[in-house]
Amino acid sequence: MAKEYSGSPKHHHRLEAKRNPLTWILGVSFLCILFYVLGAWQRSSNPNTTQFSAYNRGGCDSHVTTSDNGNAVVGHPSSTNLDFASHHQVVLNSSKTVSQFPSCDMSFSEYTPCQDKVRGRKFDRNMLKYRERHCPAKEELLRCLIPAPPQYKTPFKWPQSRDYAWYSNIPHRELSIEKAIQNWIQLEGNRFRFPGGGTMFPRGADAYIDDIGRLIPLTDGTIRTAIDTGCGVASFGAYLLNRNILTMSFAPRDTHEAQVQFALERGVPAMIGIMGSQRLPYPARAFDLAHCSRCLIPWQKYDGLYLAEVDRILRPGGYWVLSGPPIHWKKFWRGWERTREDLKQEQDAIEDVAKSLCWKKVIEKNDLSVWQKPINHVECFRSKKVLKAPHMCESDDPDTAWYSHWCPSCSCFLLDTYSDIHIVHCGLIFLLSFVLKRYRNLEACVTPLPEVSSSDDVAGGAIEKWPERAYAVPPRIRSGSTPGITAERFVEDNKLWKERVAHYKRIISPLPTGRYQNIMDMNAYLGGFAAAMLNYPVWVMNAVPINSNHDTLGVIYERGLIGTYQDWCEAFSTYPRTYDLIHASGLFTLYQNRCDITYILLEMDRILRPEGTVIFRDTVELLVKIQSITDGMKWKSQIMDHESGPFNPEKILVAVKTYWTGEATQKQL
Repeated sequence: MAKEYSGSPKHHHRLEAKRNPLTWILGVSFLCILFYVLGAWQRSSNPNTTQFSAYNRGGCDSHVTTSDNGNAVVGHPSSTNLDFASHHQVVLNSSKTVSQFPSCDMSFSEYTPCQDKVRGRKFDRNMLKYRERHCPAKEELLRCLIPAPPQYKTPFKWPQSRDYAWYSNIPHRELSIEKAIQNWIQLEGNRFRFPGGGTMFPRGADAYIDDIGRLIPLTDGTIRTAIDTGCGVASFGAYLLNRNILTMSFAPRDTHEAQVQFALERGVPAMIGIMGSQRLPYPARAFDLAHCSRCLIPWQKYDGLYLAEVDRILRPGGYWVLSGPPIHWKKFWRGWERTREDLKQEQDAIEDVAKSLCWKKVIEKNDLSVWQKPINHVECFRSKKVLKAPHMCESDDPDTAWYSHWCPSCSCFLLDTYSDIHIVHCGLIFLLSFVLKRYRNLEACVTPLPEVSSSDDVAGGAIEKWPERAYAVPPRIRSGSTPGITAERFVEDNKLWKERVAHYKRIISPLPTGRYQNIMDMNAYLGGFAAAMLNYPVWVMNAVPINSNHDTLGVIYERGLIGTYQDWCEAFSTYPRTYDLIHASGLFTLYQNRCDITYILLEMDRILRPEGTVIFRDTVELLVKIQSITDGMKWKSQIMDHESGPFNPEKILVAVKTYWTGEATQKQL
């Protein structure tokens, strides 16, 4: 045996290899191909390489930097050509095949798709329905880029923006002429100045707010979220920001051109909206304070319909402040050009509606009147006041503002394969989307508050004062009324977003500098992103898609943040160029089979300011698709690794909208 196996084993293998060289070569080649295929398959199922990480490994300089004016700029490597697509089995559009979107005509520079004045004329003027949301049909959607006005300039930084705006950005003199005496806005050379005045506060918003502060607590953290109905240029909300009170200001798009656009240009939260026939897009028990300063809303009409809506969105114990006609009519009636009888009748009617809602009149002083909503309905039931009109609402979901969770322009047929059942299902969806109303109508009834065990308990649960409120577990989570979300999950989400925002600060250097003021979170979930941004001089509009698995907007408001419901198959209720930074986490996973994501991206371009930034978080396949579209929208972008490293399948796409104006685009054409 020893003789048979004498000699080196390696020598024995070399002899075998010499006898079968072709077999050896084929075997090695097969193994190489096999491992390459396995590696490629593993990469496609768990992507761990992006352009950004590959550039870093290659020693190239690829990062987000800032331009001379402090705006975010996405850096690109100069000498690296890595095949990103082959690792992810995604087809990347080359620069030659990218579809370039043209500029829209300059007449669309202030286009608001769902509040278009021309389309609005087709609707009933009763209850101002023609000024409500009426979104374009799919065949009416624009496939072009909304141009900025010639000579558009980067808005002033906060807090200077509160008082100034460039005339070239909003070239409308109407308000400076029409409201000159009331000190809303003044034109000084090439810029507007906002003195802080208003119809009912000629001494300025600060003095007016001080007057209110003597009647209700504005400084101890009890009041954090407010809503200003018929806001004008939002000076009330602008000056409340200095007192840590976040105000949702809204006004219709009407003959007073660009009120909401002026508000957002100033860096103040605002939306286009009106109290007409539809519910406001906010949850029940959202606001600590509601305010109306001569907002021209007929509170006493339609069986108290509009005050009933304020009652729905007002927190238990919240305040309603009314100034102007008909308050204290005995003293001021001559200046209002109305008869004493007319004013008395109006105030009596408002008082009656407030009583039927079980509100308590706190005080009436000078031209201010304040009511308070009860903390629960125990006494209200005992006194049987609710038996009077308006009656108790029978709805089982007081938060609902949108009737249908289907979007009329959503394409149910985006899928590659069909079955008879699938086609029938799609047909039913389209049929129901046309039969059902898009938004929920107002109801002249009292929205029931959650039950309590004692007359001293706050319905729905008490909340902490600000700023502790931001990170305290919200009552809707503590009580289990938000299914699927626990206190532990809430705490983990906060920790997660603190880490993510810290990462954003590293890759987007202007973030902490004041360059951004107006921020939109398109898929806000629990508001963790907005809460993590509280250390920066910004405010965040938290949008909760109506297609989400969880209705979390009530939780967001309980945290002392603001937001709105939104279906991103439709346009947002704002003017073009009103947000500095847009955040979209998981949004396109949610909407990729609901409607054409190209229109969502075009809507983002509409509301984003020139040189504004967008942060996408999603799967790498979706981000590559998004990037191929935004390349045709004059955006500069870069896909980056997840903050936890290259092995996380979720990636980050940072994009910057380049500066261009309608005039410049016309010359290029």
